Amino acid sequence: MTVTQSAPAAPVGVSGGAGHQASLIVQGADATGIVAAVTSVLGRHGANIVSLDQYSDNPRGGAFFQRTVFGLDGLQAELPALRTDFDEELVRKFGLTYTLRDLSVPKRVAIFASKSDHCLLDLLWRHRRGQLPVSVSMVISNHPDVAEEVRNFGIPFFHVPCQGADKSAAEAEHLRLLKGNVDFVVLARYMQILSGGFIEDVGVPVINIHHSFLPAFIGAGPYAKAKERGVKLVGATAHYVTEDLDEGPIIEQDVVRVSHADTAADLSRRGADVERAVLSRAVLWHAEDRVVRSGNQTIVFA
Repeated sequence: MTVTQSAPAAPVGVSGGAGHQASLIVQGADATGIVAAVTSVLGRHGANIVSLDQYSDNPRGGAFFQRTVFGLDGLQAELPALRTDFDEELVRKFGLTYTLRDLSVPKRVAIFASKSDHCLLDLLWRHRRGQLPVSVSMVISNHPDVAEEVRNFGIPFFHVPCQGADKSAAEAEHLRLLKGNVDFVVLARYMQILSGGFIEDVGVPVINIHHSFLPAFIGAGPYAKAKERGVKLVGATAHYVTEDLDEGPIIEQDVVRVSHADTAADLSRRGADVERAVLSRAVLWHAEDRVVRSGNQTIVFA
């Protein structure tokens, strides 16, 4: 297998900052006293709650979800003690699970792309403008077409060819590049199907974007097929990737109205606009710990 890499450059960081802020995500069975337990722990440590959002699908023993953002001077030094207290108050007393993360440390992302570059370049542009709180570790593509564009953003680019039915060699190279270097992966119109083995072995969430005509108009030329059918809406869906193709938990969706006067090219252009917007929102919300997975659904504190 031939693997080519652009001249390496340090990933561009995101500007503006979360300072001494952290996110706390709590989920599990609903019960009386959970919010009080969270606020009590934070109060004992002198933390200031910036935002608190919660959702219960049934207050009588249903599933409970909460996202809290709080500020605390000396956060890094205080995190071990906070985790000890949350282990006691949330895990042992309520049987809940939680994640606690310093928001000043951006999540590391790898972006996969193919020849279509609209979603890829939109993410890189937003990242450079400081609109996405992530660190782009690398871009991986099965085609070399976008190498120069990626290089202009100062992001490492890896060309990993992926042809034929047997993709095991390509996926092995992907895993070698990703292991220990990323916190999630984004498929920015990456036109290859990931194997179940890869999804399991990569060990981090994978976000995909596709047009919302599925399961109708599958395969090549979906917008031409949609034009022939006379659709009145085009849209896009961003979701987490699972072994069930295009059936993972949905993060975000949107649509735009079209008419009989729009050509297939018009539909494709307007669909690309929606894809960019939907994917960027999904990446932003995931990066800010606003998305909580629950089975095949998501709770999005947007």
